[in-house]
Amino acid sequence: MLRLKTCHLGLKREPFKLWLANLGSERIDEVFDPEIAIKRAINYYRKKGYTDKWIEARLKGILDRNKLTNIWKKGGILKDYEYGILTNEIYKEWSGMKANEYKTFKGLRKESLRDNMTDVEVVLTDLGEIAARELAREYKPYGLEQNKVIAKMGGNVSKVARDNLEQKLGKSVISNQNNLNYQYLDEKVKLENKK
Repeated sequence: MLRLKTCHLGLKREPFKLWLANLGSERIDEVFDPEIAIKRAINYYRKKGYTDKWIEARLKGILDRNKLTNIWKKGGILKDYEYGILTNEIYKEWSGMKANEYKTFKGLRKESLRDNMTDVEVVLTDLGEIAARELAREYKPYGLEQNKVIAKMGGNVSKVARDNLEQKLGKSVISNQNNLNYQYLDEKVKLENKK
């Protein structure tokens, strides 16, 4: 009987081993041809229902974010938590919320905030980061405190754009909607308990 169970467990492991080997092979291929990884990301977003316009803005935002972090490195920002502080300065200035507050507002936990933003929210985030990058290039801040001032200035550029658009629309462009098509189990239990 024990022998039979061991054999049965071995059969269950085989598909996992094949999947893991395939995954490793795909990632190695991506090292030699990064375009494969980009196509994989695009296909992932398409399968989740994102439009090509949104995907384009998101991928451009990733590139712009990398340019900003490179500028911050030159400005003496080396610790992960410092990048978070500066990012929060940008977010707070244009949206009124830090990144973790924004995630809570959208009902997110571990999911990417930007992947759950509307196209307008993505553009405003990118505008704030691009403005912060250009201001940092111009003023060459060094250290966390000087970079915080610049990050806030970058976020303000987005705030002005947001205020202008909202005035013309007559409504907020900040949305609590997310792109999740599932519900957390504990939230479902809470809903059932309320009944």
